[in-house]
Amino acid sequence: MKIGLLSDTHSFLDPAIQEHFKACKEIWHAGDIGDQRVLTTLQQWKPVRVVFGNIETPELQRTLPEDLWFECEGLTIWMTHIGGAPPNYNPRIKKVLKERTPDIFICGHSHILRVLRDAKYNNMLYINPGAAGNHGFHYMKTLLRFDIEQGQVKNMEVIELGKRGALPATKQETNSLD
Repeated sequence: MKIGLLSDTHSFLDPAIQEHFKACKEIWHAGDIGDQRVLTTLQQWKPVRVVFGNIETPELQRTLPEDLWFECEGLTIWMTHIGGAPPNYNPRIKKVLKERTPDIFICGHSHILRVLRDAKYNNMLYINPGAAGNHGFHYMKTLLRFDIEQGQVKNMEVIELGKRGALPATKQETNSLD
């Protein structure tokens, strides 16, 4: 299954995202959507798994989960917005990880793209796709695209949408993490 992962759109949805996620079966959004229009647009493209972030309206917070646990191709996924990063997870995340460790932990919030294995938690794959929107301190807008196949993550790609605040690019760069 091909997945398109993004976070921290902050009410901005670069039109190039649709092209980059064209072959994806699902889109996963790790919070800070911004407004309902962004979510509605994504849902018109593909099935979406989403959690709320810290900037969501009370209405979105009531309709979306803070934590989303699910199975995908034999892997257990946990997605939330605010998580911290290995080894400095926030206290809420540390408590849950001690009780229940997913195969993949996805969060956003920091606007820092990071993909790594955490040996402390059974070699769990930690993923933060960075920020796809224009609001924040990040330099480059980023997305991730990858495959989950028979219990393995494959073909992880970083997609750069251009500099934060810049108009949508006509040609985007795609970099493989393999």
